[in-house]
Amino acid sequence: MRILLVEDDISLSDALSQSLRSEGYAINSVATGAQALLAIATGEFTLMILDLGLPDMDGLDVLRQAHRKKQGLPTLILTARDSMTDKITGLDTGADDYLAKPFDMQELLARLRVMERRLGTADSSIVTIGAVTLDLASHQIQVGGEAKELSRREFMLIKALMENAGRIQSKSQLETKLYEWGDELSSNAIEVHIHNLRKKLPKDFIKTIRGVGYSVTTRAST
Repeated sequence: MRILLVEDDISLSDALSQSLRSEGYAINSVATGAQALLAIATGEFTLMILDLGLPDMDGLDVLRQAHRKKQGLPTLILTARDSMTDKITGLDTGADDYLAKPFDMQELLARLRVMERRLGTADSSIVTIGAVTLDLASHQIQVGGEAKELSRREFMLIKALMENAGRIQSKSQLETKLYEWGDELSSNAIEVHIHNLRKKLPKDFIKTIRGVGYSVTTRAST
């Protein structure tokens, strides 16, 4: 996967580039909006990681022009603008995902893996967070190298949570994942399955955000 990184903070750009290359990504990094648009016009990129606070133009303008030049270039916004209004504006402008600074590198990698799977460019069907490894192809899970037996519903739930590591999944979102398989659910089905999953996973791997939903942290306990 070839990524265009648009970030004017040179130290952050260098650190990100090094980390992403170590994960097997090809990285082209630029520091301005004009450089980004030139790179998009002359190069072939799988996706773009875009900072909004660029020195020569607003990142949202880069995103708008980028989509005119390369229709549908998948974009992950990486920015210090973390209000809900900013996030909605970014997504409405055409971004596929939005990650606020400061961020955890493992969360960024998890977001990229989700985007890869959407694009069908992922080289691996393996998702690993802490001691937990999920094989999306074989529907198997290992905890500390030990295989665990999961029901189909349990697998679908942990898959939804791990693919969205660092983001809260509401009960209704998780129910939708099970409804997609034609399952009829009781009112407390999600709670029951989460309870059973927790018995098979490391302590505090699945967090409950009371009144909101559930989340798998990118810094899961081992």
